[in-house]
Amino acid sequence: MDVFEKLKILTDAAKYDVACTSSGVDRVSDGNGIGSAASCGICHTFSADGRCVSLLKILMTNVCAYDCAYCVNRVSNDVPRATFTPREIADLTINFYRRNYIEGLFLSSAVISNPTRTTELMTEALRILRDEYRFYGYIHAKAIPGADPEALYALGLYADRMSVNIELPSEKSLNLLAPNKTRNAIIAPMAQIRDGIKESSRAVAKYRHAPRFAPAGQSTQMIVGASGESDYQILNLTESLYGKYNLKRVFFSAYVPTVSSSLLPSVETKPPLLREHRLYQADWLLRYYGFAASELLDEGENFNLYLDPKCNWALAHLEFFPVNVNRAPYEMLLRVPGVGVTGAKRIVAARRTRSLDMSALKRMGVVLKRAKYFIECGERNGEIKMTENAIIRSLLSDVSYSRLTAKQISFFDEPEPEAGKEEEIKALLGQF
Repeated sequence: MDVFEKLKILTDAAKYDVACTSSGVDRVSDGNGIGSAASCGICHTFSADGRCVSLLKILMTNVCAYDCAYCVNRVSNDVPRATFTPREIADLTINFYRRNYIEGLFLSSAVISNPTRTTELMTEALRILRDEYRFYGYIHAKAIPGADPEALYALGLYADRMSVNIELPSEKSLNLLAPNKTRNAIIAPMAQIRDGIKESSRAVAKYRHAPRFAPAGQSTQMIVGASGESDYQILNLTESLYGKYNLKRVFFSAYVPTVSSSLLPSVETKPPLLREHRLYQADWLLRYYGFAASELLDEGENFNLYLDPKCNWALAHLEFFPVNVNRAPYEMLLRVPGVGVTGAKRIVAARRTRSLDMSALKRMGVVLKRAKYFIECGERNGEIKMTENAIIRSLLSDVSYSRLTAKQISFFDEPEPEAGKEEEIKALLGQF
């Protein structure tokens, strides 16, 4: 099998892994190498299935010793198999970079032989890139759970970012769908990467040329929809991972049915893309808006697919509103739907010199279509406070019907007759 046939197989096998993003690291060349990894991020492209791809994203091999029920590369699945050598990966990366196709590499792998041997092969590929080709571009490497700690550490010395995929949000689902993996085998490398990054940062602070271990941090990925966990469980786990392991990002991947199994959704089931979107919105609220997972959802609950998590929280806590934008603290402004981090900072800076009105807020970038139901600029002058149902109706009236009933687009779907928007609103309000 030639290298291009391998490339076709192993890039296609890697498309379900979404745990890559802009680099977040400055790797400075010594003047004798090629490539760059600027902290502002790297060039992006889009894969055939519509996902944003910023790197050459490939697997070293899809020949796997594990039998995870949800994975297209599992050992019992009949698919074409291929394996790159470390030299082939290095040559492909350099040739793609020189043609301006990519700015970096995302390297993952199925488990060939055992986790430690797989990690050693990946490390050799990165060593060739860094030491022989003098490549200073961004490299994201996937750590293999169960690998020897020394092998993981060697991999981290060549990679900018590392990630360990949790895949399934609970140990129960992991035991059911991925019997070859254990929770401890996944958590242990996360802790090792966290500690390695801290130790490396201390060493670099003392010695400028000390080796750097995964300077762009670590991330992980969870599959949404393959098992029965609620959004509450997923979000609480996300919050815990940020706190315990200092993760840069937790990625969510809507489960795409690719294999038939009695333990999984039917292959005709469409990916829960809107649910994935709501989880990303909630993740943003955890990281930048000061929310806690327990505030956004109750135990066993899923997110409202019709309203974003911030609007949903505000509607459940109308006792905090309306917020006076001329007096409210910054932390409360962040909780107003339609007000982002930049908008809140602009409000705090501008109100020092003058009183703000609605037109001023609009110029600052506040989304008044949402915010107007939760803010005031002065006295309310006896205005009647809107009820939760009235606000929901008003919010949904500004949303097109196509957004309310969003689904995965297909060229071959038969057109469906549209129901009225009023019926959708009644269903949301529990009036059916």
